[in-house]
Amino acid sequence: MTKHDIKTRDDVFKLVSTFYGKVKKDSVLGPFFNNTIKDWDVHLEHLTTFWESSLFLKTKYSGNPLEAHVKLDAATNNSITELHFGLWLNLWFQTIDELFEGDYAENAKRRARKMGTFLYLKIFEARLENNNKDKS
Repeated sequence: MTKHDIKTRDDVFKLVSTFYGKVKKDSVLGPFFNNTIKDWDVHLEHLTTFWESSLFLKTKYSGNPLEAHVKLDAATNNSITELHFGLWLNLWFQTIDELFEGDYAENAKRRARKMGTFLYLKIFEARLENNNKDKS
């Protein structure tokens, strides 16, 4: 199979839907997503818009991924760890490598790495802020 770069919204949807198909089946990541997301079709469209916006800078994404992840961490008793981000990132890279090659594919990896690091740090920052509030 000849691979091409990520070029269109359809390509982004293929990446996102294939990736989250793997996430849903993953024994570690699956429970977080499957217990939280009520309508996968809507969520996949939302994430496609997010990644399309991130990669092509042409659509307007409305949402707050940071807030969503901080709330999820709080709702799961602060159980999100670096392991979860590592697994998520490895599956993302694996899916990209299976489906695509090129500059946008590499950019999708870079952006995911940066986003994962940012979310990971902000989740733990939120935990510290909440702990400090609880002690006050």
